[in-house]
Amino acid sequence: MKIHSQTDPYDSPWSVSQRIKTLLWEYVWLLLCSWTPKPANSWRIIWLKLFGAKIYGVPFVHQRARIQIPWNLTLHNRACLGDRANVYSLGEVIIHEHATVAQEAYLCTGTHAFDQAAMNLITSPIVIGAHVFIGARAFIMPGVTISDYAIVGSCSVVTKDVAPNMIVAGNPARIISARKNSTLNHISSIYLTNEL
Repeated sequence: MKIHSQTDPYDSPWSVSQRIKTLLWEYVWLLLCSWTPKPANSWRIIWLKLFGAKIYGVPFVHQRARIQIPWNLTLHNRACLGDRANVYSLGEVIIHEHATVAQEAYLCTGTHAFDQAAMNLITSPIVIGAHVFIGARAFIMPGVTISDYAIVGSCSVVTKDVAPNMIVAGNPARIISARKNSTLNHISSIYLTNEL
């Protein structure tokens, strides 16, 4: 968790150069990427890399996905950002291999220090594990880790970490069940043993 320096609620926590770079990124995505067809994924990945995103393998980013600050984003092989998925990457966002962030899901790394007069920006990283599926319009809060093979139901609000192999849903999200697969159950049992 990082508390950003601000003197009042109207003071930007970002430097002038950061604000210019972010503005430039918005126009680059709008003019060069947002209208491209789905098969032009490699073109969009090139622009993400040029703006500092860490890319491993071949992830997929939909042309209507929204990425606030690309240099805070890490995408691994076959990670997927769906149609209108919103990565509000004021802090770091890591999406591991074969994880899917479905349509209109929102990964939010920022909140505010509401007990401070300046309401300072607080950022905390979000980590999406391998083979995770985040359903449409789910909302992931700052500082949350969704562990490997977990599933987040559509329209869920995830306020705390999700263990491997768990299916969660609701507002706030709660465990519904575990995924039914012997390999996945083995991973989950290792995790639970280490936690105890």
